[in-house]
Amino acid sequence: MESFISVNQDEFQKFRNEVGTGPLVMLNLLKYREVVEETGETGKAAYSAYLNAAAPFLEKVDAQVLFFGTPEHMLIGPQDQEWWDAVIVVQYNSFADFYTMATAEGYPSHLRARALSDSRLIHCKPIR
Repeated sequence: MESFISVNQDEFQKFRNEVGTGPLVMLNLLKYREVVEETGETGKAAYSAYLNAAAPFLEKVDAQVLFFGTPEHMLIGPQDQEWWDAVIVVQYNSFADFYTMATAEGYPSHLRARALSDSRLIHCKPIR
């Protein structure tokens, strides 16, 4: 099974060119590693450490975590598929704020990468 942890650069350029101005909402689907080899901790614990380290970067650009939780009940959809471990929805004031945060010196993206076995980062646009 293929997993995805790093940004697809071609898609990122398309996103950057098309996103426009105004608020930006990002949906994160997360699958934790069972155990992080480097530390021996669970992926869930390692992701918590990433969130703590990333919090000042989010605060600096005034980003808001709108939701962070776990999937519980599949009301519509296949009952036999493996679920994501967690879902997080973050709102940024603009693409510039998102980019500033993600590319800031010291941003702990390495902690995110080592905590996860798979992920999706999806830009969501409001329907007008």
